[in-house]
Amino acid sequence: MTPLSRTARSLIAVFALGWTVLLAAADRDYGLTPVRIADDTWVLVGRSEDFSFANGGNIVNTAFIVTQAGVVVIDSGPSRAYGEQLKRAIARITDKPVSLVLNTHHHPDHFLGNQAFAPASLAALPATIKGIHSEGGSLNENMYRLAGDWMAGTEPVAPARPLTAGPLEMGGHRLELIALAGHTEADLVILDRSTGVLFAGDLVFNGRTPTTPHADLPRWQAALDQLEKTSFTALVPGHGPVAGDTGPIRQTRTWLAWLDRQLRQAADDGLDMTEVLTLPLPAEFRGLAVVDAEYRRSVGQLYPAYEQRALSGERRKP
Repeated sequence: MTPLSRTARSLIAVFALGWTVLLAAADRDYGLTPVRIADDTWVLVGRSEDFSFANGGNIVNTAFIVTQAGVVVIDSGPSRAYGEQLKRAIARITDKPVSLVLNTHHHPDHFLGNQAFAPASLAALPATIKGIHSEGGSLNENMYRLAGDWMAGTEPVAPARPLTAGPLEMGGHRLELIALAGHTEADLVILDRSTGVLFAGDLVFNGRTPTTPHADLPRWQAALDQLEKTSFTALVPGHGPVAGDTGPIRQTRTWLAWLDRQLRQAADDGLDMTEVLTLPLPAEFRGLAVVDAEYRRSVGQLYPAYEQRALSGERRKP
């Protein structure tokens, strides 16, 4: 028998690796169950947890709207497998194709399912597209470390279609695209004026402590001011249960305001980061999911800037 050439052996190895990746992903079932919250509108609510090997990154809310012109998907989830399973979940509801996939921002649980959808359907704000191009690779690698085999075959795919704020008519649904910022440099909010559903992305958390890796707290509070003035019938946060009132907006605002005061005072008092981490959390926040872990992460992410402001003499105003 003639020995295989080096090229042939390489091709076989690549083929085998591909099958291993696909089998690993196929073995993971997110159990996605769409819940109807309004006419033509479904939400898939993630767990109020940290990323883990157990949940595969399914801590995010995704959603879709079935319109006469096709399905509008809002966020594609944390992995290729999630995106594929989201497509199958949509197909159980409607035979209409997915026409538009909106990424609300560039955090990995909101866009790493993009691979499952046609490239021409992917859209986001320009700064979100830029963020996926610049940080998508490292965010994807980190998700592999946090979620393991659930991420098999996942690669970051940036939308090619930039969005601008304003009205978007989509198959009988009057969508309003609202460009805000604060959780990240660009946070897309979608208001479906036909149903009154407001998709707030990660500007709003419900029952879960907000994450802050790219946060600008004053801009975030300004965005919440605008959202609180927006009329809606249902509020879909980025994380946590769907709500019928502004409670999650107020909850998010209260946490961010306290966090800002805590870090400012600590910096003014000359505390180092280790000391800040030992400060007690108010009782009102103990019911928030993953509050201890998110507080620690927020201190690590945000406190150096507060220290720098304090050292430069930019003290808090009385």
